[in-house]
Amino acid sequence: MEKKKVRVRVIKPEIYSRVVGYYRPVQNWNKGKKKEFEDRRYLRIDKVLSGSKSH
Repeated sequence: MEKKKVRVRVIKPEIYSRVVGYYRPVQNWNKGKKKEFEDRRYLRIDKVLSGSKSH
C-alpha cells in the first residue's frame, strides 16, 4: 500500500474572549489588556462546587 504525502497549511488560531457581554478577538487588544488576559486565573466550576483545593 502506497502512502500519499499531504501538504498541510498551519495557521495560528484566533482567540476570542468575552468582554462586557460580547466576544472580541484577543489579537485586537492593546498591550495592557493582553497582559491582563495572560494573567487571568481559571477555575473549574466542578472543583469549586465539590470543595476541592486543587483548582
